[in-house]
Amino acid sequence: MLHFARWTVILVIAICLAGILATVPNFFSKQEAESWPSWIPHRQLVLGLDLQGGSHILLGVDVEAVVTERLDTLRDDVRQILRDERIGYTGLAVQGQTVQVRVRDPQQVDAAEQALQDLSVPIGSVLTGSTARDVAITANQDGLITLELTEQGLQQRISSAVEQSIEIVRRRIDELGTTEPTIQRQGADRILVQVPGLDDPARLKALIGQTAKLTFRMVDMSMPASEALNGRPPPESEVLYSQDDPPVPYLIEKRIVVSGEDLVDAQPGFDQRTNEPIVSFRFNSSGARRFAVATQQNVGRPFAIVLDNEVISAPVIREPILGGSGQISGDFTVDGANDLAILLRAGALPAPLTILEERTVGPGLGADSIQSGKIAAIIGTALVVVFMIAVYGLFGVFADIALFLNIALIIGILSMLGATLTLPGIAGIVLTVGMAVDANVLIYERIREEQKSGKSAIASIDSGYRRALGTIMDANITTFIAAIILFYLGSGPIRGFAITLAIGIVTTVFTAYLVNRLIVAEWVRRRRPSTVPI
Repeated sequence: MLHFARWTVILVIAICLAGILATVPNFFSKQEAESWPSWIPHRQLVLGLDLQGGSHILLGVDVEAVVTERLDTLRDDVRQILRDERIGYTGLAVQGQTVQVRVRDPQQVDAAEQALQDLSVPIGSVLTGSTARDVAITANQDGLITLELTEQGLQQRISSAVEQSIEIVRRRIDELGTTEPTIQRQGADRILVQVPGLDDPARLKALIGQTAKLTFRMVDMSMPASEALNGRPPPESEVLYSQDDPPVPYLIEKRIVVSGEDLVDAQPGFDQRTNEPIVSFRFNSSGARRFAVATQQNVGRPFAIVLDNEVISAPVIREPILGGSGQISGDFTVDGANDLAILLRAGALPAPLTILEERTVGPGLGADSIQSGKIAAIIGTALVVVFMIAVYGLFGVFADIALFLNIALIIGILSMLGATLTLPGIAGIVLTVGMAVDANVLIYERIREEQKSGKSAIASIDSGYRRALGTIMDANITTFIAAIILFYLGSGPIRGFAITLAIGIVTTVFTAYLVNRLIVAEWVRRRRPSTVPI
């Protein structure tokens, strides 16, 4: 157990040096570390929300809005299909979680049911072998056809909406230039957002809470908006208000000329004539083609740019816009134009998000947490170091050297992984410090027992390491399993603690057993002791 091959010695030393080198950048500023040569590690630990302050927001996806939108789309699809097939119908309406329609001619019921089957989409993939569908279609002898959303279909659509919302929220926050935001799913319909270091939580809420559904529609000139408000607007139009103060009503056609899904880019800028902030946009080829046709056919008419059912602006089409690009002007501030461009680039949310929980941690509280964590780590480490030297003498010094290498490896690995260090993570490191010397205590006590039984110093050391290995592995494997369970079942800070603990267990076995044994083996080779100084 005290013999090491040359390659093993080189590998152990190389790993320890790499860990120390990866830890060093954390003792310098970020600017200093980034100025180093590329071959030197310069990644640093990222401090979590509880250590550097920031915003914590728990969002809920509006499930009812997801269901309502699906039912409205299903109703419109039914109308379009029956018209295309020239099938007469009546009573098309949404009832609860179903869409109902009555076919006038009983002879056309089967044809209508067959045509509507395309609206029922299979759930899952061919590989899963699932036969479930998202819409159940039934027809009775009276010609009433019912399209009902299945439970499996609803769950899949809600899950898809949550995943899509997470991706869009991530894109929006990344555009803010923040470092290492935490965006993850919680439960069936909730999203946790943590942005360390953000000093403007109000802007963050406004940015991620806005659905940002952009549409370009024509203004209905058949009657004034005030008359539509007092009377009854045309069935194909609706009254929407502007963002002005006080809001101005507009009668807007429901038909969408171009939607925000056709945007490929949006950038903030300034109008060259008025020097006011604007947002320039550009459509894809399909959107540019539809926009060109609409502007060619409606020269002299105003069209509305609508964001989340609010009219941003309603300019008059002076001439056809054929280039597929344009600009949105309004009473924007510089930040407002920039935020709108971010929203348009990131895309619209599939459903509104509701803020269920909001928490802001100030940098002062984070600094106190860091200081408390440092004090706890220093005191814990110092007590362990003193204890090991007091009880085991020179071998306690060997254990302390391995302990410091262990801490360096943990911080180095976390730095290389770009991990976020939280207060529970610091607790995991402090706990690892105590666990690290447990292995050495087992080994040293075993060496004592072997020496008392009359064995020589070298035989006692060799036997102590060999017989303690099984106990050390059992103890650390069970703790490692607990860390894995914490990681998969926990969330947020619990996961941070689990990751730090798991890395600490691996480095503990490496340093407390392998590195410590290498140091002791070198000491034995040089001193050839007759007794073990424990």
